Amino acid sequence: HLNDALEEIRRCVEELGMQLLCLPTHYLDGDRWKTTASEAVKEIWALANHYGIAVEVHPYDGQKMIGLQDQLWRFHLVWMCAQTADHYHFFTLNNYPSNYPNLRVCYAHGNQFGQMNIGRRMQGFTGRPDLFEGTVSPLETIGQSNVYFDTLVHDVYSFRLLVDRQGVSQIVAGLDDPYPLGEMESVEGCHPGKVIDEAVAHQFITTEDRKVIWNNNVAQWLYGNNTDKFYSRIHENN
Repeated sequence: HLNDALEEIRRCVEELGMQLLCLPTHYLDGDRWKTTASEAVKEIWALANHYGIAVEVHPYDGQKMIGLQDQLWRFHLVWMCAQTADHYHFFTLNNYPSNYPNLRVCYAHGNQFGQMNIGRRMQGFTGRPDLFEGTVSPLETIGQSNVYFDTLVHDVYSFRLLVDRQGVSQIVAGLDDPYPLGEMESVEGCHPGKVIDEAVAHQFITTEDRKVIWNNNVAQWLYGNNTDKFYSRIHENN
């Protein structure tokens, strides 16, 4: 269905003005699951790069991929984070951020497991170079200007790691409205921007950083150097 996907992207961008493409971390190819950062679907990334649109990478279908009983919401609380880390593993090793410089990619849920896992990946990359021929170091794309992460990590110390690892400039405010894993007022003790506010209170970021995460970084991710277009659309809708 690759050709159909490419044609639909073209239609949505050229006829409807689509600015954001959401891709799953994985897709089913026959009887085998593959990451969307695989060679088989690189034409999608090339087309998105051609149009210079923003891309959101989000995990789905963990319960279909993993042969475990669906208990205690494990596929949302554990495996979604693992799926995102797996995609990031291939996306960065294959150097997509540099190969497709017009892309602006954002990872859902802060790529929380992926931030913690960089050291282990680096150890493997160094210890078994024979398994990584033709790839780049896991350190190569840390803090790269066209790779973003949302704030939905639900833990201020995980958020601190995200800031220390990637930099404030690469973090965008996340909500996940209206789902209970979002920062929703319907969840006791929660509100939109909760972890950002906690990071300010812990002095992990400044109040100015908070403003940038809520505003400028979102505009930069969605519109790149054309942030004026973003703000004009906001004003039109208001």
